[in-house]
Amino acid sequence: MAFASYRQVLGLPGVRTLLLVGLIARIPLTGSGMALTLHVVNGLETGFFGAGMVGAIVLIGNALGAPIAGRCIDRYGLRPVMAVTAIVQLLFWSFAPVMSFPVLASTVFLAGLFAPPVFGAVRQCLAAMVPADRYRTAFALDSIGVDLAYMVGPAVAAAAATAVSTTATLYGTGVGLVGSGLVMYLLNPPTRSAEEQRAGDRPVPRREWLGAGLATLLGAVAGLTFVLTATELAIIAMLRGSGATEWSGLVLAVWSAYSIMGGLIYGGMPRGLHPLLLIGALSAVTAPIGLVGGEWWWILLALIPSGLLCAPAISSSVDAVNRRVPAGARGEAMGLHGMALTIGGALAAPAAGAMIDGFGPAIAFALCGGIGLLCAFAALPFQRGGHGPRAGGDRVDVAAGEQMERPLSS
Repeated sequence: MAFASYRQVLGLPGVRTLLLVGLIARIPLTGSGMALTLHVVNGLETGFFGAGMVGAIVLIGNALGAPIAGRCIDRYGLRPVMAVTAIVQLLFWSFAPVMSFPVLASTVFLAGLFAPPVFGAVRQCLAAMVPADRYRTAFALDSIGVDLAYMVGPAVAAAAATAVSTTATLYGTGVGLVGSGLVMYLLNPPTRSAEEQRAGDRPVPRREWLGAGLATLLGAVAGLTFVLTATELAIIAMLRGSGATEWSGLVLAVWSAYSIMGGLIYGGMPRGLHPLLLIGALSAVTAPIGLVGGEWWWILLALIPSGLLCAPAISSSVDAVNRRVPAGARGEAMGLHGMALTIGGALAAPAAGAMIDGFGPAIAFALCGGIGLLCAFAALPFQRGGHGPRAGGDRVDVAAGEQMERPLSS
């Protein structure tokens, strides 16, 4: 592995701090869903249907808010967006613990819509702070940070709700979310490189960068998170069917560790792979997992290929989206990428649940893997010979299977 790539990226001014702040700021964001679910189920005693309703409303708000926040960052800068979202989070979470279920369900959409755009902002800032020939390493580190946040956030929320109370957990989540926006406001990392700033701030119409190639790539990204979310549900269903539910936490944690390992390997490779290839490969190795049966140790082994491909697939998709757009639209593009991730996960929960109930987890693995493959293949014709704009007017080839290594200047 080329550890020199990591030393070079982490040695760049501000990058190490940004990645660390991004990791910490994402933890309350990843734990907020668990905190709300446990509060609705245990605190308000409304049941899992009510919790699912609240979760769905939050996801809709997240999906709609991500590109809006990104576009506002492009136009007005990072600080105003972080300030507004932090204020909304402060207002919502100050009152959420004492809200009745109807009031909570009616207002939680705003909390999702105005969620601090930490995920997209960190990626946007990395693209401004890192040379183009180091994007793959930087985005691999970012994906590893996301994996770590998802390993910590929900676990901390669940532990706090169990050991203390769901009310205290909601207040703590609110403090974390407001703190996420505040720390990004204070850090204020650059959203454009010095060269991009010298090029000016001309507004970039969507028609100049949002074409069929990017749109279908985002569709494949949604397919990726559909497969990942469905895999998580199918794992739990398989373990439950074999009487090994108590091993669910360990299996999912090891699966995340595989992803981190894969991200480290991918970020140090001399050349990368096109995201459609990685998404298709991940989907293909997911489909037969159900054949191993429900014993937890077999599932751990069967998850190795998909786990190793998880972080590389996500980081390569971030890289591809970033290289397709000019600097003036980078924030909105990262928001659309986040929107695609959210939509894929939101669609997977009910769809995979229906597959598991109707056909069993083994068939659910196969069907969901097939859906991921279909999304990748459907996007493939639009990538061949497709080109995305450089901010300076040049073009960069994004043909399927070709890694985009030439630098982009904006």
